[in-house]
Amino acid sequence: MIEKMYIEKDGEYLKNNPSWHIEDSPWKAKQIIKMLERNPINPLTIAEVGCGAGEILNQLYTALPVNTVLTGYDISIDAIELAKTREKERLDFEYKDFIEVDKRYDLLLMMDVFEHVNDYLGFLTACRKKAKNTIFHIPLDITVEAILRNKLIVHRKSVGHIHYFTKETALATLVDSGYEIIDYFYTLGAIDLPRKTWKSKLSVWPKKIINKTNQDVAARIVSGYSLLVLAK
Repeated sequence: MIEKMYIEKDGEYLKNNPSWHIEDSPWKAKQIIKMLERNPINPLTIAEVGCGAGEILNQLYTALPVNTVLTGYDISIDAIELAKTREKERLDFEYKDFIEVDKRYDLLLMMDVFEHVNDYLGFLTACRKKAKNTIFHIPLDITVEAILRNKLIVHRKSVGHIHYFTKETALATLVDSGYEIIDYFYTLGAIDLPRKTWKSKLSVWPKKIINKTNQDVAARIVSGYSLLVLAK
């Protein structure tokens, strides 16, 4: 199942992304907390599929009630070895294909995951039965900027995205997989997260201007938007 479902091989992702994006994890955890504050679902058991180095769950551990139990799953041994260093009471990580897990959770987190999965519709359908509610973070890779600058193939090679979405196709994909959309909002990683180079710092200003006019239009034109979705 693992080899057929995912395109990445152990070692490949770690080589291309040695930090496993843990620098983005506090920001992603804040987006999850924002969604939970908007919707009174009060989960006591939370699982994250494709947990990577585990820092999102580690951030949630300190932000959520002390009786919340969190479990991370990943099919990369490299990721789990990093995540294991964050284990503590009520927070653990398992090297396991989530499809094979015979448990049901109050909340499932899928943060930048199914764009990596070969059979993403089958994967989403199978995961739907394993939680009362699911929060998805979905990169919106299809933009005018991405196509003009050939960014889709860059994302394919650097971070392993093999499927690409707009807001509309992302939501339609979830509905086609049997989910009911409860709530969603854009996340603005291109604006909120620190920029490393002067070029990327300069690129933030036009994105801020476009974002203030119309977010739907901005998300179609410039790169860096994602969609956070709560579904059941």
